[in-house]
Amino acid sequence: MPIGSYPAVLGHEGVGIVRQVGSQAQDKSLKEGDTVLLGFRTCRKCPSCLEGRCGACPRMTEYNFMSARLGEGAKPIYSLTDGTPVHGQFFGQSSLSKMAIVAEQSVVKCDVDADSLQYLPPLGCGYLTGAGTIFNVLQPKPTSTVAILGMGAVGVAALLAAKAMGVRQIIAVDIVDSKLDLAVSLGATHTINTKQVPDLCTGIRNLLPDGVDQIVDTTGVSPLLQASMKALGHEGVLALVGVPRPGDSIQVDALDLLVSCKRVVGVIEGFADPKELIPRLVKLYREGNFAIDRISTVYAAERLDEAMEDLKAGRVIKPVLSWDGI
Repeated sequence: MPIGSYPAVLGHEGVGIVRQVGSQAQDKSLKEGDTVLLGFRTCRKCPSCLEGRCGACPRMTEYNFMSARLGEGAKPIYSLTDGTPVHGQFFGQSSLSKMAIVAEQSVVKCDVDADSLQYLPPLGCGYLTGAGTIFNVLQPKPTSTVAILGMGAVGVAALLAAKAMGVRQIIAVDIVDSKLDLAVSLGATHTINTKQVPDLCTGIRNLLPDGVDQIVDTTGVSPLLQASMKALGHEGVLALVGVPRPGDSIQVDALDLLVSCKRVVGVIEGFADPKELIPRLVKLYREGNFAIDRISTVYAAERLDEAMEDLKAGRVIKPVLSWDGI
């Protein structure tokens, strides 16, 4: 995926306090001292944005991955001592820093208590993506069966959203037992460890002989996608959320796709409008129905390397860096 120019400040999820509002900001309700969450940036003018499916904005790459402030006369966010420009506004924010110059479209006002702030940054992308895929795309009924591949931040958020919608059968899939144990405690009714059950289709159909209604893939792993197509039941839907490697492909039995009325849909950012879904998720969290405090682990920013190692080892679901005291 393109990342634009280097050097650059990255960071695509954040929460903080407004220190200053730009003179050309259109949202006059924003003011110094506001607590805000940071989401992705979109044009807010195309049909997708106007219909509330901001994740499908055709300018998504330009607005979020180019690490550049947009607009005539825009300057880099910083310059090194030798004059080299440092690029920013990755995802409209470049929030991997103590202070951030943020695009107005990425700002979502949020009324939350100070103790909860540390758990909320992933609502801007990871949790929003998983939950949005359930709420906006699949929209399962309580009688639906849902399988979620990958119990990282996106997958667990999808699990929490499915649980919030009252789905009675949720299959969590991963290769780390501790993550599957957590999934059960959060609402999964079944688990499959694909290290122990290599054939995902068989694993799912052992639980659901007629196949599963909906699958959310957060892994982007081609063999799992291939197996998912076979594991879908009649009128089943596979939502592709995880990013595959460039050039990866899957084979589809066209006749089965037709006769079984199966569907495959690519989903970016849960087809969500951050300004609508983030407040909804905060409300669910405050009501005790979206347990992000159990999946966000906070590290002081100088412990970045430790946070990354814990993430790779599967010891945490979502590390969050805190810049307090730095």
